[in-house]
Amino acid sequence: MNQPGKAKKSNLPEVIKQYLTFNIGHEYYGLELSQTREIIEYNGITEVPLMPNFLRGVINLRGEVVPVIDLAVRLGRKPIQVQKRTCIIVVELENNEQNHVLGLLADAVSEVIEMDDENIEDAPSFGANIRADFIQGIAKRDDEFIVLLDANSALSIRELAHLVEAQLQ
Repeated sequence: MNQPGKAKKSNLPEVIKQYLTFNIGHEYYGLELSQTREIIEYNGITEVPLMPNFLRGVINLRGEVVPVIDLAVRLGRKPIQVQKRTCIIVVELENNEQNHVLGLLADAVSEVIEMDDENIEDAPSFGANIRADFIQGIAKRDDEFIVLLDANSALSIRELAHLVEAQLQ
């Protein structure tokens, strides 16, 4: 019988995925590397009036206007205070067969790690102070827990658009 919160073991070969890890405050997070496009140094953001507080503004990325989301605010935390290591993680998500490019403001990028499914626990139903659907799982590395985000849920283009529309009304 499986223990609650433990990943189910099977006879299937282990699948190893790569995750980009980063900090927001003193917490570690990870995104599947396949969803990240690049990491850029924070060099200012153009604010857009009347936008929800999680949308910090836009940047010009080689001629493309890219919205930048304060991931801390999106996850229910205090806004990120820009410091020396603050960066923007550029991600590319697919929605309705269209690619959307977003920038995610983070305090600092840590490293790329490899994890197999066996070392990732299911998302807890409570305790992380983050919506459970935002969490793909929890990985443990050394003495730290890394919250692996489900970018398609946490950064759902449809939900973000609804939040922007609600703010404008």
